[in-house]
Amino acid sequence: MSLLLVGIGLAVAITFFAGSPVSRAGAADNPQPVSQKTKEGPEKAVVSTGIDESLEKKAPARPAVERKEAPRLRVVKGPEDESLKVTIPAMGRIQNARVPYADGGNDAAFKRYAGVHLRGTGHPWEREANVYIAGHRLGYPRTDSFLAFWDLNVVENGDKVFLTDADGKRYVYKVFKKFVVEPTQVSVTQPLEGRNIVTLQTCTLPDYSRRLIVQAEKVA
Repeated sequence: MSLLLVGIGLAVAITFFAGSPVSRAGAADNPQPVSQKTKEGPEKAVVSTGIDESLEKKAPARPAVERKEAPRLRVVKGPEDESLKVTIPAMGRIQNARVPYADGGNDAAFKRYAGVHLRGTGHPWEREANVYIAGHRLGYPRTDSFLAFWDLNVVENGDKVFLTDADGKRYVYKVFKKFVVEPTQVSVTQPLEGRNIVTLQTCTLPDYSRRLIVQAEKVA
């Protein structure tokens, strides 16, 4: 996945990161069905419409050299249903929680479920991927989103994250990094070379102005 595609193609709704959704809880009472597959990519940037400063820096000009074609990775096909189930023992509300694969602009998905696996990011069955899952800090009462990612901050290095695909295959991840980024730092959606990771995201407290990020690497 190129830097340009990551900066342009991935998305989480701006309203999701702007602040507490509790005041809009009534909108979640009758959410619309969540589509698992669409032909078009996401409509908005993952963290915001801005581009990470690191993506804007241009590399210095270099002499032309002969380029060799990189070896192609073997394509691993996953289940037709791209939804996942997520369990994070360190978090009280993420226990076998169903997470749909949906665009960041799909408000119904963010209101109904504990989190959303952002369309355009990786899958656990791939060799190299960043499985990017975002969830509300407060969420909407009477839905699975309510307080779903409230305690993401208690997750520490060494904690486990378990993903299960629609075919029942289980993937085990181990947390290796926790940090906070600005809303424009979309580079957190990029995969790490040769690694399969899951990235968990929610807003910081008390003003929701930044993004709390937890990353874990697949170990089994």
